[in-house]
Amino acid sequence: MSTKKLLVTVSSLLVLALLIVACAPAVAPEPTPVPEEPVVIEEPEPEPEPEPQTIVDIAVADGRFTTLVAALQAADLVGALSSEGPFTVFAPTDDAFAQLPEGTVEELLEDIPALTDILLYHVVSGAVLAEDVVTFDEAETLLGEMVAIRVEGGMVYINEAQVIITDIVADNGVIHVIDSVLLPPAAEEEPILGTIVDIAVADGRFDTLVTAVVAADLAETLSGEGPFTVFAPTDEAFALLPEGTVEALLEDIPALTDILLYHVVAGEVLAVDVVTLDYAETLLGKDVEIRVVDGAVYINEAQVIITDILADNGVIHVIDSVLLPPESVGTVVDLAVEDGRFTTLVTALQEADLVEALSGKGRFTVFAPTDEAFAQLPEGTIEALLADIPTLTNILLYHVVEGRVLAEDVVLLEEAVTLLGETISIRVEDGKVFINDAEVIITDIIADNGVIHVIDSVLLPPEN
Repeated sequence: MSTKKLLVTVSSLLVLALLIVACAPAVAPEPTPVPEEPVVIEEPEPEPEPEPQTIVDIAVADGRFTTLVAALQAADLVGALSSEGPFTVFAPTDDAFAQLPEGTVEELLEDIPALTDILLYHVVSGAVLAEDVVTFDEAETLLGEMVAIRVEGGMVYINEAQVIITDIVADNGVIHVIDSVLLPPAAEEEPILGTIVDIAVADGRFDTLVTAVVAADLAETLSGEGPFTVFAPTDEAFALLPEGTVEALLEDIPALTDILLYHVVAGEVLAVDVVTLDYAETLLGKDVEIRVVDGAVYINEAQVIITDILADNGVIHVIDSVLLPPESVGTVVDLAVEDGRFTTLVTALQEADLVEALSGKGRFTVFAPTDEAFAQLPEGTIEALLADIPTLTNILLYHVVEGRVLAEDVVLLEEAVTLLGETISIRVEDGKVFINDAEVIITDIIADNGVIHVIDSVLLPPEN
């Protein structure tokens, strides 16, 4: 190849290389690394928790319950209805209170007990939402009275008040708004009967009794709180007394007072209870006997002809004759001492420290062994018993029955429980009455606090 051609070829190649280099993209230099700054993520501010809202808080804030709130404050119920509860309040609006007769709200704010009752009648224990309210027929309020609940035409009524807004939920319960004030049923007022004296005066059959009560200055007593049970003789009953007796008694006030007090028992004893008693202690301190014979009730020998005339301070039972208090004859111990046939028995009672007990107000029936009965015991027995007080006491208590059991009633029994707690047997053979194996030889020695029946041998309790 000629030199000229070679130069042309080389030149062409150089030009092509330069063109290729010129057209190639520039190589970017490596960037210098820049340190990264930490990213700060801001925490969101916590939302403040809502303040607790009690039923009272909601009522105050609502603005439609200003009268209700004022009433709660006056009745000092704000604290109660702000407590944990839960409660369901049927809340009357101000418009509801405005429907009451003029002056009613002002009067209630002055009569706190009545206001409190009305407010409590609007509150039910527990949070009862509307969906549950409609399932009830009634609910008991905090007053203890019931409210009626009914659904009519899709409306809910509490008594006659319509529920107009439901389920205002508080932290301690729920409010249902009603369109009228609920008034609790009026407590039935007990009729005023008058005192025993008032009734006796008004009746017209007790003129003599009233005159006697006034003369003895007992009208105020028998008009007092009591209660008393009066066995009241009619004018006809007083007329049965010997001629001149009433006039004489009106001149002898102490004797008249005793007779009148003998007709009065403390407490209100209705007929159903009278017939369960054998006796009753009168205000005179002496007992009247009570018995039922063929369906008729007798106080001593006076028949009860009308029962249960109620008074504000007791009850009157009408009787057909005047009760005359018996003269005191002494206790069963007094009679035993005075008799002279019971010296060993009396000594034993003294040694066993039973004299006071058998001289008390209780009613006792004593089966009393005579001195001759004690003498039948083996020689030395009495002396041994007087030295053995527990055994002596048991033997003595085995001779005593609680209550005054007269002979006519003894013969109806087959056994009786003694004060020892052991039972004695009673039988009638050939017209004779036996207590265990001891024959009753004298009956019905009446004492102020019981009766003595005399027996011919000592009763010995069964050995344990």
